[in-house]
Amino acid sequence: MKAGEKLKSIFTNIRFDRARTLPLILTGAIILIDQITKAIIARFPITGRFDEPIVDVFDNGFLHIIHVRNPFIAFSLGQTIPESLRPVLFIVMPIVVLLVLVLYYLSSDDFTRMQRWATAGILGGGIGNIIDRLFRSDGVVDFISVNFYGFLGFERWPTFNIADSSVVVCCIMLFISILITPHQKKETSQ
Repeated sequence: MKAGEKLKSIFTNIRFDRARTLPLILTGAIILIDQITKAIIARFPITGRFDEPIVDVFDNGFLHIIHVRNPFIAFSLGQTIPESLRPVLFIVMPIVVLLVLVLYYLSSDDFTRMQRWATAGILGGGIGNIIDRLFRSDGVVDFISVNFYGFLGFERWPTFNIADSSVVVCCIMLFISILITPHQKKETSQ
């Protein structure tokens, strides 16, 4: 099948049935919760200091709420990428990837229920961080700081947000569901 035919097939197979649309509630919920929490944190000064948190959740240093901005991608990767390429790599490419994922999600019958919910969570997290990249000039708002006690060389895990959490947790769920879902061959009538 040629690329043009495959693309046409994807667009003609898009369906908005209950199995496909219900998990999108999770997408919307993650975007909403992510943006509300970031708006609250954005009211505090940017410190980036772990020893002066906005809140020490358990009063023992394990979980801090702080305010940092990440103008790069996950774990501040991309610092060496030239400034002129960053909009393409940090905004345009993720938008294209999310659009392709949405089209595949809406047109494919290959997803299990768990995979649809996991994909919806990935979409919500991805969109949440893209919103920050588009509308927050100083970067994505990160605010959750967890003590990692030196494990893997981290005293504290890199600061993250609700969107990041959603993407990571849902990617793990998707990966596990792919591993445990039996591959069933569809019978084709000839």
